[in-house]
Amino acid sequence: MKLYTKGGDGGMTELFGGARVEKTDARIELLGVLDELSAHLGLSRMLAHSSLSEYLLNIQKELSLFMAGVCQPENEAFLVRKEQILALEEEIDRIDGTLNRSTEWFFCNGELSARLDVSRTVARRAERAFWGVKKNHPLDDNFAIYLNRLSDYLYLAARCADRCEKS
Repeated sequence: MKLYTKGGDGGMTELFGGARVEKTDARIELLGVLDELSAHLGLSRMLAHSSLSEYLLNIQKELSLFMAGVCQPENEAFLVRKEQILALEEEIDRIDGTLNRSTEWFFCNGELSARLDVSRTVARRAERAFWGVKKNHPLDDNFAIYLNRLSDYLYLAARCADRCEKS
């Protein structure tokens, strides 16, 4: 089977599950932003220590599952579980307890923190795109909460990386 199908040459594409939509559909934009976020997390993983790398890989896997939920919002297998949000919150609290955060704006001190900050901004864009899609499609509200917490986590992970990169 060839990778290219030519089915998208006329401006249409297929959602996971078979529905055909225009490439300008807001769901396609959201999926593209989520794909970009996952790619940035993958770049961050290349510089991260093993435990952070594993944590980011887990987030990439969760994002892949949630992306399917954008295409099939009625499928409960693709919904965000409250435990996944709580796990992010626990990690946020853990990292935040180790940092002496400043109220001043920051500039990254190294490549890993910069990559994590780019990931954070893409997560924020994904959250905004989510709410645009939500106006017309029945998406899981927990996904927006997850994206919001993910951007908070990435902010703190970048600050933690700054601290480690200075050492």
